[in-house]
Amino acid sequence: MCELDTIDPKDVKPGDEVYVIYNNPHVPTVSNVKQAEIVAHPKDPNAVALFLHETFHVIEDDDALFSSEAAAQEAYTNFYSKLPYEE
Repeated sequence: MCELDTIDPKDVKPGDEVYVIYNNPHVPTVSNVKQAEIVAHPKDPNAVALFLHETFHVIEDDDALFSSEAAAQEAYTNFYSKLPYEE
């Protein structure tokens, strides 16, 4: 079992590669582990943003950023395996 190796959003810097569990905004029941890059925030020179799917995303304090795909996948599996299944 892989340790859930999360990264504090306050500790990231431009150029860092992270993994996230991305919830599809068009299909709320679909989530995937995705690689993303930390970049300079396009409107705030003192902040960073998450660049994913050619879009900038503000990083919130409660966002889960993972240092490896394995850690993100384990968190995904742990979380979604505990949700009730609806048919």
